[in-house]
Amino acid sequence: MQLPTPLARVLSRREDDPYLPGAAAAGILPRHYDLDLHVRLSNNRLTGTATITGEAQRDTDTFVLDLVGLQASKATVNGQAAKVKQGRSSITITAPRTVPEGEEIVLTVKYDGAPRPRRGLWGEVGWEELTDGVLVAGQPNGAPTWFPCVDHPAYKATFDISCWTDAGYRAIANGALESTARKGSQHRWVYHEAFPTSTYLAALQIGRYDVVEHTGRVGFAASNALTRRARTALKDQEAMFALFERCFGPYPFECYTSVVCEESLEIPLEAMEMSLFGINHMTAAWENQRLIAHEMSHQWWGNSVTLRQWRDLWIHEGFACYSEWLWSEESGRSTVEAEARLAYAGLAAKPQDLVLADPGAEDMFDDRVYKRGALTVHALRVRLGDERFFAALRAVQAAFRHAVASTDDVLAVLMEATGDDELRTVLSPWLLEPALPPFPVRAA
Repeated sequence: MQLPTPLARVLSRREDDPYLPGAAAAGILPRHYDLDLHVRLSNNRLTGTATITGEAQRDTDTFVLDLVGLQASKATVNGQAAKVKQGRSSITITAPRTVPEGEEIVLTVKYDGAPRPRRGLWGEVGWEELTDGVLVAGQPNGAPTWFPCVDHPAYKATFDISCWTDAGYRAIANGALESTARKGSQHRWVYHEAFPTSTYLAALQIGRYDVVEHTGRVGFAASNALTRRARTALKDQEAMFALFERCFGPYPFECYTSVVCEESLEIPLEAMEMSLFGINHMTAAWENQRLIAHEMSHQWWGNSVTLRQWRDLWIHEGFACYSEWLWSEESGRSTVEAEARLAYAGLAAKPQDLVLADPGAEDMFDDRVYKRGALTVHALRVRLGDERFFAALRAVQAAFRHAVASTDDVLAVLMEATGDDELRTVLSPWLLEPALPPFPVRAA
């Protein structure tokens, strides 16, 4: 079997996502975002210039970018002034000439406003003003609340993010911190993300992050007041990291930072090369330790190997949930088998009307996607045995590193890696049928 090339793993020019449509109409395949941001915390004001480099999807003079709650004032296409029309959740840029399909294109947009979350099926997502700072929760469609973009996970790009903000605060964005500067009461933080990144994983966290500590490639950022608490709660991060490298293969990025904000958050949030936790998550309780493991594992399942369409979310959440169980066993708490049986009992008591590989937009973040996804992974392990199972997971990671994959893509690589042509038949009841299959049991 010949595996698809990385370029073929992005959405085709005519393909769209029924859960979050619109990306296929963008007119541009982004390759790089350069964001120059100025954030005033006192009045929650964002002024930005976004420069997007990519290629034309087709012969066109029209480009559509997602942008919500912010006003675009000027735009250029390849350095030439262009018309910009503001819509409710997007902007349309009209170039002075048609750009041929495949030609490199540079869009520049100047914009500003008071950013705020957007409300949708999944609650409020995007830019959120904190008591003393800012956080960005991008999943699934929050990125346009702070920069214009083609907001679909399959359209990965590299990022440069420069942020001026109030002195006394640290801006944390994706990738490596390249430089800082001070000018009057403003401080500039410049980051470069060299790895292909989905827009929902682009992040900007601003707060009084006085301490940034790393041991090797793993670390955290927190205020002075929270440093001891964070260091204690996150003490097992290195062991988690080592476990996931053994199970899934080499870490696909440079480093990993857990950012701890001074407010309570309902849920932690993964982003490229980082996760964001609330003060309420900084305890030794299993409920929080499993979340720390879960978010870290998303660097492999979600950030490197990324869903092709949102219906494939089980690839992210099923493997991340299974990673919790792996850490539970590794840390001496309870076995994977025990965690799987507990999850199965919970699913058996819930309605069985969800198809894992296509749960519908409203239900894609339903807990059943997480737990049934993890049980699907467990069924694969029971079928293959440990050695072949973990080798197969590493094969999936290698095949789709920094790219995107559908359910069918993952199954194809699993079958190729294991030589087991019946895997699709074995896993189909878990993936494609609403009824809960029998609990997977190893053959005697």
